[in-house]
Amino acid sequence: MSVRRQSARHLLLACLLSLLSSALHAEGQETADWQTAVQQLFPSATRLVEKQGSPPVYQAFQLDQLLGYAFESTDYSSLQGFSGKPIRLLIGMTPDGKLTGVKVQEHHEPVFLHGLGEQSLFDFTDQYAGRNIATPIVVGSIHGGSVDGSAVDYIDGVSKATVSVVILNETVLQSAMTVARALLPDFAQGPQAIARPELFEPLDWPQLRQRGLLQHWVLEGAAVESALGSSLVLYPGFAADAELPFSELYFAYLNTPMTGRNLLGADAFDNLQSQLLPGEQAILVVSRGQYPHVPEDFIPATAPSRINLLQHGKAIELHDMDFNNGMLLSLLTLPAGDWHANIFRIKTHAAFNPVDPAALQLNVTLRRNPLSEQQTHFEQALTLEPDLFEVQAVDAAPAPRPIWLQIWQQRLWQIGVLLASLTLVTVLFIRQHRISRHPERFHLLRAGFLLFTLFFIGFYAQGQLSVVNIFTLLLALWHGFDITVFLMDPVLFILWTFTFVSLFLWGRGLFCGWLCPFGALQEMVSWLAKKLHLRQWKISERWHHRLQWLKYGILIGLIPTAFYSLTLAERLAEVEPFKTSITLVFVRSWPFVLYAVLLLGVGLFVHKFYCRYVCPLGAGLAILGRLRLFSWLTRIKACGQPCQHCHNKCEIGAIKRSGAIDYDECIQCLECIVILNNEDQCVDAIRARKQAARAKRADNVIVSDWAPQR
Repeated sequence: MSVRRQSARHLLLACLLSLLSSALHAEGQETADWQTAVQQLFPSATRLVEKQGSPPVYQAFQLDQLLGYAFESTDYSSLQGFSGKPIRLLIGMTPDGKLTGVKVQEHHEPVFLHGLGEQSLFDFTDQYAGRNIATPIVVGSIHGGSVDGSAVDYIDGVSKATVSVVILNETVLQSAMTVARALLPDFAQGPQAIARPELFEPLDWPQLRQRGLLQHWVLEGAAVESALGSSLVLYPGFAADAELPFSELYFAYLNTPMTGRNLLGADAFDNLQSQLLPGEQAILVVSRGQYPHVPEDFIPATAPSRINLLQHGKAIELHDMDFNNGMLLSLLTLPAGDWHANIFRIKTHAAFNPVDPAALQLNVTLRRNPLSEQQTHFEQALTLEPDLFEVQAVDAAPAPRPIWLQIWQQRLWQIGVLLASLTLVTVLFIRQHRISRHPERFHLLRAGFLLFTLFFIGFYAQGQLSVVNIFTLLLALWHGFDITVFLMDPVLFILWTFTFVSLFLWGRGLFCGWLCPFGALQEMVSWLAKKLHLRQWKISERWHHRLQWLKYGILIGLIPTAFYSLTLAERLAEVEPFKTSITLVFVRSWPFVLYAVLLLGVGLFVHKFYCRYVCPLGAGLAILGRLRLFSWLTRIKACGQPCQHCHNKCEIGAIKRSGAIDYDECIQCLECIVILNNEDQCVDAIRARKQAARAKRADNVIVSDWAPQR
């Protein structure tokens, strides 16, 4: 082996080791803890509360003032990124719906992983800070910010990463709106049942109780002891056999005149209605006993800790309206005793629906001593008469178009051009014999198509298939297949679909020889080598067959790695130079560029070196291509015995000395079909022509011998 070949091999190996080192280093990096991440979203916060509640959110406070919420997108959105894995984001939002920032916690988007670089992703997410989710946020404007007074807020996209950033934007909006509707009053949907103000008839206290409009709940000490597993005598101030029950409560929903006006009187009821904000509701709770619904030190106008509402499995927080307790008690017809009364506000964002099943929950916390306490809770159903309400269906906003459909509509002309080109290559393969009878025209057609593949499919439409796509498919099948992941990029989806179908017709060759942008680039490198009259390195058949197995070994190593760590597998998949050369057009850090250039440089001396010996994608397609239904490349009896013309002319080394074609390696350039149909190249045709000429000459001689003499 020459010194030049050894140097090239050593340099190529060094690049591979550099890429591997970079991958392992990135894999070992650890993410910051949640406190640091949330603090970045709320720099002025003095107190952070760990994720809890429903919906699950972190809370940020400055002293006692709520600054906002932070939440992880994976708790609210199952939308998968282009890689087939969700993009995990930490999102900060103030109580008025303004985003304080979006931080990327984890992602597997190939274009950003040592591609464009993660900084471009971080620059994109930085645009969300200060934007309010009340205004639709759309990716795609040339300049960020509102445009022409539009009600839409535009942010800049990322060139060559359109699909990934559109998915990320959708993830942000889905997550933020879910939290906002649950926690922020301005975003909550109002109740679906509205009290009918015209329905009223005078009812006294017993009648209200009989109709269930005023509900009575007595919680005895024995039930509490059973729940706690301990006697109440162990808790100072409580007894199981006390004169009063552990807790006795009356409660009623007040928004309906039938209940509120009869309980409070017309004036107090009107006063209550004036204090409720649109969409808010109110509930009256009155109690006495050893454990009333509020403790003695309860602060008016705050949320009680002992009671809350339950509906649809979610606790709804109540807020005291600070009605005068004495005034309330004077309005109510209560038995004698030490009663406590409060009217609580149900805020709009709780989306409490009075006609749906609900319950009042009493939370019991008893302390044995300063260091020990026990907790339990009890529920009592809250039932209301549906006839007292007008059920109003919430105007359902039209369902937004699926994100994948939006992307397809935006790229319609690209889809049309791609489909036309695939139709052309299909016709070419079906009619290969007729087209190949004109070698010059065929070679021009093939050269033009390869240029189209490189510049349109590759550089422009970003249609370079990759072994990473195989990872995505296998992981999707393993974890639950969702076709929307693959629909996110219409060009790749169409190419993969066409390639998959063609594998069962022609094998791997149609894609590798006609539709692979990097393959087309290698072909052009070979054209250059011929123009420069560069001497080609001859690889013996023995080493040729050995080296072919290298790409299968790479594939076998990458697939199990993807199941162990997709991030590591994506970084190891940098053995493919596709991202550097096609996706990023060599605008990348020098080790990646050097590696890609070296592969192309070797291709000047060994035809399509990468395709033949290194490409794991080609290996995967070759495995599936063995299931092909047809062997389309025609062979005749003379092929291999004695004719070796196709074997010698096949630059990819896919035609054996026997004349048989190795379809696992063949890229179906159709050059052998051109030779077969060309009388000036096919040895069998030349021999037949010569035999015909000799026979004709012999016939002429015989005719002349038998001609009559004059």
